[in-house]
Amino acid sequence: MQRDTVRLFYSIDHPCGYFPDRLARNLLIDPIAEPQQIIYEQALTRGFRRAGGHVYRPHCQACKACVASRIPVEQFSPDRSQRRNLQRNQDLEMRLHPAAFGEAQFALYQRYLSQRHPGGGMENPSPDDFMRFLTSAWSKTWFLEFRLAGELVCVAVTDVASAGLSSVYTFYDADLNKRGLGSFAILSQINLARKLKLPHVYLGYWIDQHPKMDYKAKFQPLEIQVGGYWIHQTTELTGPDAGLNTTQSAQNA
Repeated sequence: MQRDTVRLFYSIDHPCGYFPDRLARNLLIDPIAEPQQIIYEQALTRGFRRAGGHVYRPHCQACKACVASRIPVEQFSPDRSQRRNLQRNQDLEMRLHPAAFGEAQFALYQRYLSQRHPGGGMENPSPDDFMRFLTSAWSKTWFLEFRLAGELVCVAVTDVASAGLSSVYTFYDADLNKRGLGSFAILSQINLARKLKLPHVYLGYWIDQHPKMDYKAKFQPLEIQVGGYWIHQTTELTGPDAGLNTTQSAQNA
């Protein structure tokens, strides 16, 4: 990472957001290490991701369910459902802006959290919460915005790195559920990565057979990281260590 050493830290144990009976713990890259953007770009290929100014990956003591995932954009081809999604949302206007606070963006974020994650600890965010979670002083972050008849309906927070685009967070108008805006945002990120000639779209962490993660496995071929290698995820795998049973070809990060 252009340094001989980069310090790593463990977070304290905290309630898992996916399994209520488990505790989670993260491995964090030293937040004052420089240059943080270069470190982050290389850390992406090693299964890390960004939240605010922190670069982390899960490192739980008794669970290995979370595995890093990414889409190789040149190999991706939308399936029938995804093609319908693209047609259904072709009336949306897409705009790309540097990440910054805006009243419309913040109002949509507030509404999304209250509708989709009530009681999850993130409701009633302040403008500072919005900026601290979605942006950082050093990251190359863009808001991929979608508007319907001029009204903002979806924002895909997207980091730009040499390894690809990283999908940090997406929020949208939950009243438009039939549009599948979350999936449309990923399809748009894939198209943007192709235009920028970037090889991957990083989707964060995937958990086999978890209902909150099912949508990621629909973007095939999906690669997951197991034992330091990126391998093709297969839809027939089951269990928290599904990636260990994958039979498809592996490649270095």
